[in-house]
Amino acid sequence: MISSNQHFTLALRSYSAETNRHQHDYHQLVLPVAGLLEMTVGQRAGKVSCQSAAIIAAGEDHDFAAADDNCFVVADIPAALAPELQRLPAFIQLTPALIQYVGFLQLQLQFQLQQSNSATSQRQMLLLLIQLLHEQQNEPLNLDRRISTARRYLDEHYCDTVSLAQLASIANLSPRQLSQLFRQQLGMTPMQYLLEKRMQRAWQLLEQQNLSIQQVAEATGYSNLAAFSDRFRKHFDIPPSYFRRCGK
Repeated sequence: MISSNQHFTLALRSYSAETNRHQHDYHQLVLPVAGLLEMTVGQRAGKVSCQSAAIIAAGEDHDFAAADDNCFVVADIPAALAPELQRLPAFIQLTPALIQYVGFLQLQLQFQLQQSNSATSQRQMLLLLIQLLHEQQNEPLNLDRRISTARRYLDEHYCDTVSLAQLASIANLSPRQLSQLFRQQLGMTPMQYLLEKRMQRAWQLLEQQNLSIQQVAEATGYSNLAAFSDRFRKHFDIPPSYFRRCGK
């Protein structure tokens, strides 16, 4: 049976011990949280467990079965929006950076389930996940050199004040050209990319408990605590103070 999915989806899922075989016309990433999932993708057998993940290309027959309690982060991605996933192996070992990012995705999804409104950043999070997968496989995305320059600058200076005009100058493009090319190649605008980097880093720092909320705000580019708290709440549907109240 071939299913259709026109949108990015990101969810926590559990699987039964009963073997299920099917295919769908979107790519699927299965990332470990807890338990073991045995899979066959095409003719390749493997497992999703602890430090290993599965990449199921669109149209690929696959079956799966799990034993005991299990939980996985599962991403469904339209093939047309990430054709490069077709080239990656069906089963991969995760680097510490990817394991950390999967943990971030898990916590984000758990918080979404507790809230009446879901966060609006799933698409950006998935696009960043795809970038990490390619970098791990030493297969960087085929980006325009100027866009690579802009993205690298944002990765290194996300805690600084960065304007679109400044970034365009660094990339040797006009602000309009930069925005158009960045969106075409990375699926989001430069400022959306910057925001996502800041918010993910803020979440990580808040979890560590060794910094005040003011210090976290300053470490992620916000001099104004109220502005940071408002942005964090809009992005994740919870305020930064939640981590302090709950002892997280």
